[in-house]
Amino acid sequence: MQHLITTDDLTIKQIEQILDDALRFKLQKKPVSLLKNRLLFTLFFENSTRTRSSFEVAAKRLGANVVHLDPSKSSTNKGESVEDTFLNLCAMLPDGVIIRHSDNHLAKKLSDMNLTPLLNAGSGSYAHPTQALLDLFTLKEHFGSLDGLKIAIVGDIVNSRVASSAIALFGRFGIKISLVAPEPFMPRDTNLPKFDKLEDVLDDVDVVMSLRAQFERHNKPVFENYETYASHYCLTKENIGSRDIIIMHPGPVMRNIDISDEILDDKRSKVLTQVTNGLFVRMAILKLLLLDS
Repeated sequence: MQHLITTDDLTIKQIEQILDDALRFKLQKKPVSLLKNRLLFTLFFENSTRTRSSFEVAAKRLGANVVHLDPSKSSTNKGESVEDTFLNLCAMLPDGVIIRHSDNHLAKKLSDMNLTPLLNAGSGSYAHPTQALLDLFTLKEHFGSLDGLKIAIVGDIVNSRVASSAIALFGRFGIKISLVAPEPFMPRDTNLPKFDKLEDVLDDVDVVMSLRAQFERHNKPVFENYETYASHYCLTKENIGSRDIIIMHPGPVMRNIDISDEILDDKRSKVLTQVTNGLFVRMAILKLLLLDS
């Protein structure tokens, strides 16, 4: 039984299989019911638009049945532990459970029970493996070759599970990563190149990945307001200019704070392409974990 808690759970061969299967799914005219009669639970303790919808559509396109358990209406509100909720769901013999939780370590703890394949749809600030995989697919689709590609990750990196997973995965494929953020947003436990100004990296990268500024996760204010942050780190027509780079963001995008309206509408923006690709990558992940492992 295999789980996906971080991308380190996958070999390079398995990741390449996911990328190949995702491309095949994207090129197919009609979905293939590979998971017909399979049952999946989705269990999201944090809000989600893209990831939850993407997983549910991916599963249904493969023919699976999906049951969403709303934690706000579950027995966890009566004092039941998440572990006991999980045990009870597994007693219903699902073929897999997809979970998102604010606890960095809960998904790993539940997967160690080895009751059913567990897919981590986001854990705290620790990991978001399917986002990293769909971003890798988007890069490969656009550039062809990944080795030597240069990417700048910009924003609240220290609190971002997207950044954490991207850094772990991209390095395995020879992608060179730079980090751009104010000091309170910058992780300290990394040897990656660090910059506090956008203009210091824009001439030397192929990709800029913007992240949402998660001011609510900081103990004290970093900037007076979002507008002050945006004046330094928002991707705009003025600072991006005519550079031949692509723009990425995991969403939700705070318009004119993370990325300006003009850049979001620019052909170099891959934000909606990432959403589309997420569907096919998650189909490939479900295939790998539920059929091929």
